[in-house]
Amino acid sequence: MDIAFDNSFYTAMEGFYAPAEAAVPPAPKLLIFNHALAASLGLETAGAGDDVLASIFSGQLLPGGANPLAFAYAGHQFGHFSSQLGDGRALLLGEIVAPDGARFDVQLKGSGPTPFSRNGDGKAAIGPVLREYLVSEAMAAMGVPTTRSLAAVATGDRVQRERAHPGAVLTRIASSHIRVGTFQFFAAHFGADHVVQLSDYCIRRHFPELAGAPNPHLALLDRVIGLQCELVAHWLGLGFIHGVMNTDNVAISGETIDYGPCAFMDRFALDTVFSSIDANGRYAYGRQPQIMHWNMARFAEALLPAIHAVDPEDVERAKELVTAVPERFRAAWFARMRLKLGLASADEADADLIDGLFGEIERLNVDFTSFFRALAMLLRGDAAMMEALLPEPDAMAAWIADWWAGLEREATGPVERAAAMDAVNPLYIPRNHLVEAALAAAEAGDMAPWMTLLEVVRQPYVARAGWETFAEPAPKDSAPYTTFCGT
Repeated sequence: MDIAFDNSFYTAMEGFYAPAEAAVPPAPKLLIFNHALAASLGLETAGAGDDVLASIFSGQLLPGGANPLAFAYAGHQFGHFSSQLGDGRALLLGEIVAPDGARFDVQLKGSGPTPFSRNGDGKAAIGPVLREYLVSEAMAAMGVPTTRSLAAVATGDRVQRERAHPGAVLTRIASSHIRVGTFQFFAAHFGADHVVQLSDYCIRRHFPELAGAPNPHLALLDRVIGLQCELVAHWLGLGFIHGVMNTDNVAISGETIDYGPCAFMDRFALDTVFSSIDANGRYAYGRQPQIMHWNMARFAEALLPAIHAVDPEDVERAKELVTAVPERFRAAWFARMRLKLGLASADEADADLIDGLFGEIERLNVDFTSFFRALAMLLRGDAAMMEALLPEPDAMAAWIADWWAGLEREATGPVERAAAMDAVNPLYIPRNHLVEAALAAAEAGDMAPWMTLLEVVRQPYVARAGWETFAEPAPKDSAPYTTFCGT
């Protein structure tokens, strides 16, 4: 199998990475390969059997044209700055250019130690690999900007964590793996020249239209802030909790990256936390906008040397951009929620309606995902789904009346509006209890439940016969759900 690599970071950014090699796995076995994604990337896999795919995407066989490297980056982890992190268990094989001209990184995750491993083994267990594959593909199906998963390969070795687990390697596809933490590393260690070089590269690669701006580095800050506001609004609209929004997990491309202790909320609560290491709730569902704002402030700090080099007066403009983040996020959030609620146009009453909704569904302990599908069913004259979610049939009568009044200000008919709502409100998500059951079966050697769940979450919006259990809320007696980072 040939891969037409075109490795711009390797050739243009020497000193921003460390060359590295994958550990050779003893017995790689292909678990799954994303043929549809491969085709969209222009990867020619015809004639490549499972053994060849397993060998390439486990690190056993280095394809021609690859220039394997580990990225250098720093990061604020739970608010504390670590001046050197880097890819401790990931290896960029290279970059490819898709038929539409878009450039993507091809990265192995869990392929062994690198110069940045800090005494770690650099490997991954099958559970975190399959979790990231499943959730990232679900996010892509729901239209969320995200890294993608190309392959998962069992390595044939055992990875010791709290106990021994089967090892695996994920192949991750991303617009790039440049993070806020990448800028922080070079700002902290090398200064303005390196920050300018990194910013110029990011603009060429991701946002070439910004090159002609009076201060391209300021324009980059503005663009990344906008992308992050939209991304986090999209997360909140799906009940998604990233779980570890450290600055080294914030991609400047605006993609969701690093699916460690992530999960989707079942019954709504603003302070929901799933991560085992987030004892103080720093990255709780309701705090994600504030953390995004904090992360963008750190990005601005790292970019300031480059911004200042063009025009010292633009430092004040950078501060203004950071100050305006909450307002920009609020606008993105209201736009997202209007789509979910079937409201085609903005109105002064939207803020009270949207803010009031979350107080109500938290008070009533309502399943987040099912609620919005139930609202669309009300428009079709069917109240059964809503009544099943609420403790009493009229428990949200006042709020629903206000929502209905908002709908009546617009001309769209109820059936058309319900269809529009169903197109943005998923019926099927990676429900936590289903994910855990599928991962447990996969670790025991049975991939069938995981494969079925993957098929379901890749088609999140249209109800299908036989999939009813995948749309049901978590059992009411479910134990509190906890996720782990998987490192």
